[in-house]
Amino acid sequence: MKNRKVAVYPGSFDPITNGHCDIVSRGLRLFDGIIVAVARNGSKNPLFTIEERLEMAGEIFKDVPNVEVDSFDELLVDYVVKRGAHAILRGLRAVSDFEYEFQLALMNRKLNRNVQTVFLMTGLRWIFISSSIVKEAAQFGGDTRSMVPEIVSERLREKFGITS
Repeated sequence: MKNRKVAVYPGSFDPITNGHCDIVSRGLRLFDGIIVAVARNGSKNPLFTIEERLEMAGEIFKDVPNVEVDSFDELLVDYVVKRGAHAILRGLRAVSDFEYEFQLALMNRKLNRNVQTVFLMTGLRWIFISSSIVKEAAQFGGDTRSMVPEIVSERLREKFGITS
């Protein structure tokens, strides 16, 4: 994706939600390409393995030629530079998200002043959705089909042994 305006959209994506997909879709209006970068972060206890998260994201974006799915396990700013990207794309749902994301953006700016962070507000339709809330709802048999792509809904049902 060289010589194009590319953003890295990092996250654990455990699992990827319709809110994440909304950010990618709207981010493509600002950037020529987006790298959905699944973090191999060991500090979280993910429901899905890194391979499962990469597979689901790859399936979701397989028909979008200017979206690439990858993983990383290094400083985000180093990954952004290594990939030749121009910015970090982040989604915001609420003021509480902003406080945390603002701190991360300032730290990334301190580490590399050439890497910019661009924030997009999640669409109102998805503002209440988070991966954690989706996992909790699915764990107790809640219908998550309107909150996540179909492949994710299927995998959640499999993980929690839900047959309906």
